[in-house]
Amino acid sequence: MNDSQARWRRSSHCQGASTTCVEVAIDDRLVTVRDSKVMASPVLRFTLDEWRTFVRGVRSGEFEV
Repeated sequence: MNDSQARWRRSSHCQGASTTCVEVAIDDRLVTVRDSKVMASPVLRFTLDEWRTFVRGVRSGEFEV
């Protein structure tokens, strides 16, 4: 996926100027994540399986502090 051609999305919970958020672009092979405030920041890339594992962990509370 070319980052400049990606369809970036951010959570509907990400509102306002002081909110720290990330944007995610998903295609048929990769999930790409970037800082929503710094478009030129480095991106993180995950396989679909890695992303699914992460999302399952978030939903199950694995990362709660």
